[in-house]
Amino acid sequence: MAKIEHEGTRIRKPSQHGDRRLSDDNFELYDLRVEVVAPEGGAVYCGAKPGDHFELRGEMLHLPPGQGFSIYSLGALLPLLAAKQRPTHPNDWMTTDAEVACPDPNCTTRFRIKRGEKRRFSHAATTAVKRP
Repeated sequence: MAKIEHEGTRIRKPSQHGDRRLSDDNFELYDLRVEVVAPEGGAVYCGAKPGDHFELRGEMLHLPPGQGFSIYSLGALLPLLAAKQRPTHPNDWMTTDAEVACPDPNCTTRFRIKRGEKRRFSHAATTAVKRP
């Protein structure tokens, strides 16, 4: 497949065989489910209970009715969620590592990030910035 240079980045030229990476504006993100896990009898200071969870679909965070989630715990998770949503190389630690510790060093909870189905998005529907 022919390759072209574009602003120092190698990109693939669309082929006649339906390679749509550049010919359409779609991209995919994984849905995520973040669930609280804790050792039995472990100290919990963040207000979480094992099984508490939220889901991330695209940019929208969804909590079950009546359930809260600590803003401090969420703050520890947020930098990882956008990366975890994207497809990664099988050897990348983001592919394999799934648990994040509670930011309180005295709390024994962990937050398990599970990838779900891939969801398709349109570049034009998610930003006003035009593709080059």
